[in-house]
Amino acid sequence: MDISGPKPELLDRFAAIVGENHVLRDQQDLAPHLIEGRGLYQGSSPMLLKPGSTQEVSAILKLASETGTPIVPQTGNTGLVGGQTPRTGGNDLIVSLERMNRIRDVDPVANVLVADGGAILADVQKAAEAVNRLFPLSLGSEGSCRIGGNLSTNAGGTAVLAYGNMRQLCLGLEVVLPTGEIWDGLRRLKKDNTGYDLRDMFIGAEGTLGIITGAVLKLFPQPVGHQVALAGLNSPEDALKLFERASNLCGTALTGFEMMPRIGIEFTTRHIEGVRDPLSDPHPWYALIDISTSDSAETAQTMVQALLEQGFEAGLIRDAVIASSVAQQKALWHMRESMSDAQKPEGGSIKHDVSVPVSKIPSFMAEADKAVMTAVPGARICAFGHLGDGNIHYNISQPLSADMKADKAAFIARWREVNEIVHGIVLAAGGSISAEHGIGQLKRDELAHIRSPIEMDLMRRIKRAFDPAGIMNPGKVLVP
Repeated sequence: MDISGPKPELLDRFAAIVGENHVLRDQQDLAPHLIEGRGLYQGSSPMLLKPGSTQEVSAILKLASETGTPIVPQTGNTGLVGGQTPRTGGNDLIVSLERMNRIRDVDPVANVLVADGGAILADVQKAAEAVNRLFPLSLGSEGSCRIGGNLSTNAGGTAVLAYGNMRQLCLGLEVVLPTGEIWDGLRRLKKDNTGYDLRDMFIGAEGTLGIITGAVLKLFPQPVGHQVALAGLNSPEDALKLFERASNLCGTALTGFEMMPRIGIEFTTRHIEGVRDPLSDPHPWYALIDISTSDSAETAQTMVQALLEQGFEAGLIRDAVIASSVAQQKALWHMRESMSDAQKPEGGSIKHDVSVPVSKIPSFMAEADKAVMTAVPGARICAFGHLGDGNIHYNISQPLSADMKADKAAFIARWREVNEIVHGIVLAAGGSISAEHGIGQLKRDELAHIRSPIEMDLMRRIKRAFDPAGIMNPGKVLVP
């Protein structure tokens, strides 16, 4: 990397493409764009560009390829693996899609919505609601994350069980290639078997193959009936048994099944304003159950009541509550979605976004807990997540100590060591070290060791074919 960075005259050429009003050069203005949300990665950049159109993105990448200038795409800057963070050294230019935030079209008859890559997820949800449709991707960061980033990381969220992740929620893409060429793949077809599916090349590629500037997204009918319940349980084994009953009873009406530990409830009630424990007594584990039906509210209510009755009769549920209003439904989900943020005031946290076969979740957690506690006595394990699709956020807060601030650095310094312990157990169970957050910088080196040589070689071939100048998000996903 040329640590001297691009020459001023070259920066001026990039700035001229978007106009000086849409450029950040001052380091104080750039600062929020240079650091990953957890503070694990902090890079440097001489400039951030805010294009207002696909054509401007094209001009930026064409110039970047011609001059060998590294480009880091950035949307909401909510990623958790450093994929959106520039490297150190001052060479990488950031291309932000925040100005490209339009909802281009909504077609409730065809159940599709076309949006810019910089459209905020919450705005997409609202545009769908305005025509009585549902865009089901739901994330804790939905008020700031953007569609291009959601697609580039193949985001999952809380409704994967019923609707799938972003790969399943996208019909077509518009992408600017590193050469500046524009691929218009904004097709609205559910069936199109005409050669290679180029769309899938860019979804999950984390901006290493091009910049997603537009997308055709799938919409669904709004549920007529919706109900949410929280159940107190003894163990992950009981949670798995309850999930099996929920799947059999509710079928496709089961839209969410989340598992949470007692320590997670304690963190959220202690640190998140307005969150309270809805059950009168503490329980070792909890299941958050979400049911949506297409016919009536009564059907959803009947389903959740029947499920809880079965759970009580089978000795799986210790206590439970059913939300009696939309506000209570949102409050239960807010408790779950706030769980990761609630760990921040508790000191350092080593996080894992892993997936294992659903049937192996209890055994994985038992083995991981034992190994982590052996390595880090006193560690506070807060493992929660989407039991229905096997995605567990296996997070570990630092042990309590007299000097939490000083001990935080020592704890975080063990990140790689603890990752190796947890990921080794995940891989032995046939799982994945990244379920929905991506690879970025955080898991890049590890990926090179766990994927087969032929898989890594194929990915490198694809990278070279799409990005011959090597300018797109360098240092991410693939080892340089």
